[in-house]
Amino acid sequence: MSVPEVRLTGEKATLLATLYGRALDAESPRSILHDTMALEIVRRIDFDFTRTGLRRGEQAAVALRARHFDRWTREFLAAHPKSTVLHLGCGLDTRVHRVDPGPGVRWFDVDYPDVIDLRRQIYPSREGYETIGASVADPSWLTRVAGDLPVLVVAEGLTMYLRKNEGEALFRRIVNHFPGGQFVFDGFSRRGIRMQRFNRAIRVAGATVSWGMDGCAELEAIDRQLRCVTATGAFDIDGYEKLPTGYRLLARVAKLFPALRRMAVFYRLEF
Repeated sequence: MSVPEVRLTGEKATLLATLYGRALDAESPRSILHDTMALEIVRRIDFDFTRTGLRRGEQAAVALRARHFDRWTREFLAAHPKSTVLHLGCGLDTRVHRVDPGPGVRWFDVDYPDVIDLRRQIYPSREGYETIGASVADPSWLTRVAGDLPVLVVAEGLTMYLRKNEGEALFRRIVNHFPGGQFVFDGFSRRGIRMQRFNRAIRVAGATVSWGMDGCAELEAIDRQLRCVTATGAFDIDGYEKLPTGYRLLARVAKLFPALRRMAVFYRLEF
């Protein structure tokens, strides 16, 4: 199947860097994520992925983050075989195919209409899986999702591109729509948001980051039903020994300074 030329800008364009990272990892003999579908798609898409700002050698960090959220997703689905998954800002992620949820799971990939149009051209359909083309900040899309089952909200690489008021309103809408569930996502501290001016992929895409969060107390204050059950620094997840030397050194330094260690955090909230 042919794939048209990809023309994305701003935060939408950052999905190309993460897709490229997963593809580079897949072709490595020491692959972490084994996302062969991402590799196949990169080979088919009419785009020069070397322009994304992600360099060879950096793919392990992308794969480690994806693997971490895959694990959290599988843990939730094992405990809730009948549930709903909202994969927000899904981009061209193949998570639904990697996780392969059971028949009791309703899975929704949500992203901008042009991103979803691209997904529909390159990824196969599957039972229990739907896509929704909308900005996640638009309140109307959630009305298309039944609120009768526990929900897992996966938002990898999303929150920083939202404005604070947009993100908080999104969280509250979901909490009020479902009987219970979890949010799993990564967030930058306010210092981390400022440091993203050095992030090549974000600079190349022309994207803007906005929402910085400094710990669980801020997130729990969004809605009284929210409880922060996990807050893991990005440098504390399993597998950093597989990263290039520069990343390993950065991780060691970051662990010595709390402000650096908490610049990027993986959160799990329950309600």
